[in-house]
Amino acid sequence: MRTPASIGPGTRGRDLALAGASLAGGLVVHGVGFQPQLPWHPDLPEALFLVPLTAVCVAVGLRRMATGASLALGTAAVVADALLGGSLGTPLVYTQVLYDACVYGPARWWRRLLVVTVALSVAAAAAGVALWGWRGVAAGVPITFAGVLPVLTGISVRQYRDQATAERTRAEQTARLVEWDRRQAVLAERARMARELHDVVANHLSAVALHATAALSAPKLDRNRVDAALRVIRESSVQGMAEMRQLIGLLREPAAGDPAEEATWVRLAELDQLVDRATAAGLRVRATVTGTPRPLPVGVDLAAYRIVQESLTNALKHGAGTAELTVAYRPTEVVVTVENPVRDSGDGLPGAGAGLIGMRERAALLNGGLSAGRDGGRWRVRATLPTGGPR
Repeated sequence: MRTPASIGPGTRGRDLALAGASLAGGLVVHGVGFQPQLPWHPDLPEALFLVPLTAVCVAVGLRRMATGASLALGTAAVVADALLGGSLGTPLVYTQVLYDACVYGPARWWRRLLVVTVALSVAAAAAGVALWGWRGVAAGVPITFAGVLPVLTGISVRQYRDQATAERTRAEQTARLVEWDRRQAVLAERARMARELHDVVANHLSAVALHATAALSAPKLDRNRVDAALRVIRESSVQGMAEMRQLIGLLREPAAGDPAEEATWVRLAELDQLVDRATAAGLRVRATVTGTPRPLPVGVDLAAYRIVQESLTNALKHGAGTAELTVAYRPTEVVVTVENPVRDSGDGLPGAGAGLIGMRERAALLNGGLSAGRDGGRWRVRATLPTGGPR
């Protein structure tokens, strides 16, 4: 139900215009002499009929601003009109009041009005039959037309309006959900791109930074050490540029598919090359593979590779120069473990912790798990990634 505060000046103006039109129509009916109509009318001036007519028109003007007062005033006016002997104009305008009460009033009103008007129609028909026989059934017709039909019309309009409002609300809720899903998808895509950029950029740049430092600290710029450092720097730079180029290509072609599914330039099968690059960068890696290697789902393959890559990079940055890598192929999962002794001097490259967050996110997206932490003097990363069974 609309409150008076929600009714604008335009709506009030239309209600007042309808009340004025109703009054004009009632005056026309009064002018042509359609009252009194009922046999019990007292010997009173016909001008008195204008009082209930004016009151019921005022009730029409209040139909949305004060629906309860409108119904009460209109009902009092039509009863007063009947006591004066009855006219045509006031009951006709009262039909609008009944209609408005059903449309704009509380739901309980139309139920009660329907019961009351039907009961009055039946009572009038029964009284007519008792007084005039079966022809007296017609006594209930005026009440049916002036009471039951306006109420039924108002009920129909109200139900249609409520249904339209409910559908509009559902549409708005659906639109909000779609917008929320879109924003969540954008946030998820940004997080995934952040992981990819971190893995592609940070890992290779870490190797570049470490070997640039080594080259600068070589005594008297020892040629062999400088050449070795520059070779690692060049290899890491070229590899990083190649992976970055492919990632940017995916970003420029969003319709090409899911970057997580198409970023297949790195995979766990390329473990030897990854270990070789880590070794060239100065990290002694002992790699062990258990179980039977097999093709993995693309998402698992990429996640496992990136977790190994990040773990070896962290071992290079913060470790003591050695690492143990184990890849276990199991029937329904692949388990990756990287352990390395931790350097206590604190002279490694600084880190922001984004690598560990990214590894955990990769594992969680695949319904897997990842644990990372210090165990005595060693750092251990263990990732369990479900594969969905042998392929």
